[in-house]
Amino acid sequence: MTRTRGRIAALLGAVAVVAGTTLGTPAVAAPTEDGPSSGLTGQAPCPGIAGFTCGTLTVPLDHGGDTPGTLDLKVAVGGNTDAPKGDLLFLTGGPGQPGVPLVNKIAAKLAPVLKDYRLVMFDQRGTGANALQCPALQEQMGASDLTPPTRQAVTDCAAAIGPNRRYYSTADTVADIDQLRRALGDKRLTLDGVSAGTMTAERYALAHPAHVARLVLDSVVPQQGYDPLDPVPLKATARVLTDACKATGCTTDPAADLAATVRRYHNGPAVLDAITSYEFVDPDYRWIPEALHEAAAGHPEWLQRFIDGAHQGNAVPASFLSQGLHASTLCADGHFPWGTSDTPVEGRAAALEQARQELTDEETLPFDPATATGTGTLLTCLDWPQEEVPPSPPEHRKLPNVPVLLLGGDRDLSTPLDWLYREAEMAHDAQVVIVPGAAHSVQTRAASDLGRQAVYDFLLG
Repeated sequence: MTRTRGRIAALLGAVAVVAGTTLGTPAVAAPTEDGPSSGLTGQAPCPGIAGFTCGTLTVPLDHGGDTPGTLDLKVAVGGNTDAPKGDLLFLTGGPGQPGVPLVNKIAAKLAPVLKDYRLVMFDQRGTGANALQCPALQEQMGASDLTPPTRQAVTDCAAAIGPNRRYYSTADTVADIDQLRRALGDKRLTLDGVSAGTMTAERYALAHPAHVARLVLDSVVPQQGYDPLDPVPLKATARVLTDACKATGCTTDPAADLAATVRRYHNGPAVLDAITSYEFVDPDYRWIPEALHEAAAGHPEWLQRFIDGAHQGNAVPASFLSQGLHASTLCADGHFPWGTSDTPVEGRAAALEQARQELTDEETLPFDPATATGTGTLLTCLDWPQEEVPPSPPEHRKLPNVPVLLLGGDRDLSTPLDWLYREAEMAHDAQVVIVPGAAHSVQTRAASDLGRQAVYDFLLG
């Protein structure tokens, strides 16, 4: 068994978990009328991406016009200029993932539809080659949104980015997308978003309904966005581990063992981080139930190897997933127990503690209230400086009356199925496809072709 455990730890340590799993509450950009656009500049064949042209989209730092400055966003456009169904914009997640470095992977997954669509991907502001750099926060969190950072790393990050950090909200990205649409010469876009990219797609559709043809939402974050105290991800862990346990023939009760472990060692955030990270290694969560069973019995060594391995596996550079952008977006967009980021920093900790005291074990099982109030994104924004934030978007708005495909894996812990069904209620013409045995990011990671075939049928239908 020791040799098996060593292989598991090595596997976790070798896998970079970069799948766009991080969430946030986007704001709504005001609809933009069609108008002149400078288009893409510096267009040339993309290095290492056959059949794609790369160019630069120059956008205002501040779409409201109050603060001067521009940002140059890298864009990759497929060579299929005669695509009868127009442009398909694929939106990566995080927030913090780039787009252009992932073109080859996405183009391979979407190959059956690329005679009818021209694939477009871009590096959203603050990502890729122009990623917001926060070395200490990047080292501590990597690709995770659950690992708690130190206060010093958070405040150093905010200081390094400076006051312009407030221009990295989802509202700004929505405005960038509409400028990209005009630069491409499109009346309407088909949007395919994964994880946090689904939220960006939803917000674009709400802000610019006349410019959307279809929506593919894979591993869905609802339009209301990320609620840091939402118990859904905590409760989903019990269901997912129990189902995976039955599928692999394990004989323990992982939900009960998880609850006992968290209460014995008070390590809920670290355990949640490790289990959620492990879905990218193995959606069957093999060995996790046994590690929890041993920990519940007083032997946490194997579980600690999983926790350490998850941290190693999440170690990625900012060009892969920028924690500076991640923090800037979520703290600008989010609603927290203390309010929003325009709330003074003093008093936030007391509000968070009050929220913890008001939570019950029943609400957070198999975890505990300390887990709900101790995750990385929440603690990052706890110490993020006070700043002006975008207006709060209206809640529970219907998506435009266009076809919408929602994809999910029944083993997904990063974006649980409850969120998918919540957003499906907001669609006029929703098609829901759940892939058994799949975890996060169905199009790119699922072993089954069920979800990918659903995308092909949906886009070509």
